[in-house]
Amino acid sequence: MSLPLITPMQVSPLTLQGPHLRLEPLSLDHLAGLTAVGLDPELWRWVPNQVRSAADMRAYVEQALAEQAAGSSLPFALVLAGPDQAAGTVIGSTRFGNISLRDRRLEIGWTWVAKPWQRSAANTEAKSLLLTHAFETLGAHRVELKTDFLNEKSRTAIARIGAQQEGIFRRHVQTDTGRVRDTVYFAIIDSDWPAVKAHLAKLRA
Repeated sequence: MSLPLITPMQVSPLTLQGPHLRLEPLSLDHLAGLTAVGLDPELWRWVPNQVRSAADMRAYVEQALAEQAAGSSLPFALVLAGPDQAAGTVIGSTRFGNISLRDRRLEIGWTWVAKPWQRSAANTEAKSLLLTHAFETLGAHRVELKTDFLNEKSRTAIARIGAQQEGIFRRHVQTDTGRVRDTVYFAIIDSDWPAVKAHLAKLRA
């Protein structure tokens, strides 16, 4: 008896367009925009690797691009879209990471939005665009999200979009500050997606 055919995901750079936000494939062309809005220490409070300077931001972007070349990540720049005069402004970054093509599994993370836009719908729209692409175009079985156990704001935001908390990895990551963080894992699987999609539509309405 032959084994079932396993078809891996096909993941490649592309632009995801929403009504207020455009997710563009990250490049060094975005570096100046990211540096202009992304050196606020509060943005990196819960991130293991700190970005404190223009050199740090360049290293951050170059590392993301290296991971893309290796096939483990697909990073994006968050760019304002629509009729607003601020259209074209880079306001942050996000990515698909820890990509497992054979398992049809990936993670959404490494997301940060500059402070002036944190109270907007930017993060929800970005997650909606990424999840829609993951489940409806890539055919993902599972999308993971994770955050620092102490980051209650992030944990609430992830749960709010409909992801289910699955567990806590204790003493999981060594941070640049010397603290060893516990990491909370969430996930959305393909059978969850119809309900999560409907829920996201209500959040964005």
